[in-house]
Amino acid sequence: MNPRLAAARALATVLAGKASLASSLPLQLERVSDRDKGLVQELAFGTARWQPRLSILALELLSKPFRKADQDVEALLLVGLYQLLYTRIPAHAAIAETVGCATALKKPWAKGLLNAVLRRAQREAETLLPVLEKDPVVLTAHPRWLQKSLKAFWPDDWLAICAANNSHPPFTLRVNQQVSSRDAYLAQLAECDIAAHATPFSPDGITLASPCDVTALPGFADGAVSVQDEAAQLAAQLLLLEPGQRVLDACCAPGGKTCHILESQAQLREVVAIDLEPQRLERVKANLQRLQLQATVVAGDARAVEQWWDGEAFQRILLDAPCSATGVIRRHPDIKIARQAEDIAPLAQLQGELLDALWPTLADNGVLLYATCSTLPTENTEVIAAFLQRTADAQELPFSATFGIAQTHGRQLLAQTGGHDGFYYARLVKRAPVQHS
Repeated sequence: MNPRLAAARALATVLAGKASLASSLPLQLERVSDRDKGLVQELAFGTARWQPRLSILALELLSKPFRKADQDVEALLLVGLYQLLYTRIPAHAAIAETVGCATALKKPWAKGLLNAVLRRAQREAETLLPVLEKDPVVLTAHPRWLQKSLKAFWPDDWLAICAANNSHPPFTLRVNQQVSSRDAYLAQLAECDIAAHATPFSPDGITLASPCDVTALPGFADGAVSVQDEAAQLAAQLLLLEPGQRVLDACCAPGGKTCHILESQAQLREVVAIDLEPQRLERVKANLQRLQLQATVVAGDARAVEQWWDGEAFQRILLDAPCSATGVIRRHPDIKIARQAEDIAPLAQLQGELLDALWPTLADNGVLLYATCSTLPTENTEVIAAFLQRTADAQELPFSATFGIAQTHGRQLLAQTGGHDGFYYARLVKRAPVQHS
């Protein structure tokens, strides 16, 4: 299959609201040659990254919008525009190959349209885009609802956030403390001529100068390192882990934080890792196996405590709550397409329900760490503020840190170009009941 057609088909399902790239792209990658897989991924992710900008440009060049039945042609046009504007693919090849894909879609009428619009874009985009950039959606390549939200919540930082979201994410590793030290592993990388540097905030983090195949990393198969963003690595140290504790990792998939918890404190009594989707737990089990770590893995709804909890309290709980993922857009650029403004309130409701359900499972004087990969206070500080207001025995346990921005409750990390993802942490402690003599 033509790699442009594969990318467009993966993207069309996202435009139709039927899937994410994480689920639609693998199906298309199976249909292309090995040598084309990298190009398909680049075209699909790159087009999704710049879709808000590309779609407005397309509307400017089209005589009328596409019908819903022709979202496959729309996706193909966006892939063509992405090639012209953001790749080194020669324009004649990008246009010819993209136009040719219309036959495979069984829509030969689209050939003329695609050819005309792409050739016009080749001629006019350079002068047209500066005019269109008066619209902040075009300027930032973010959907209007998100661009407005970021500007409202982060008036001094929103442009930098958008720029970070549009950048390629860094390739960051977490060194397994049970196997090696960060300095020792940096030395190993240097011996292999792999350029890397230590992360500024996580004591276990290393960022490579350029991405590589993980199988090329020294000791990867033996569990010496894992791939994990620096912001996500901060959870383990914020939990204040101690020997003998029972720890719950709620909403644990794909298991990076579960494994880091076990690496950070080898003498924990038990780690229970729960996630709603059994299929995603297979990845958790695979990570535990590679790292030779043990955890109790449970499939279930963390809110349905009566279905999975044995009644024995946890001294530590990590709630990595489902969220809008607006802090990791550069890793999942199709969030720009799939996520809508009306999704945020239900997510905040779910986050509150998870806090309410899990709080009774926390031991007196125990610590719950609330985390999201969102940059929207609606899912972060506002959720924690509401929970503290309705929960008498909950108290914030502040932490001093050099990372992020202090909020009314917790700390917010904003995505950094070349640095960590966007993330939020708040730490709560359960006050023990007062003993009356």
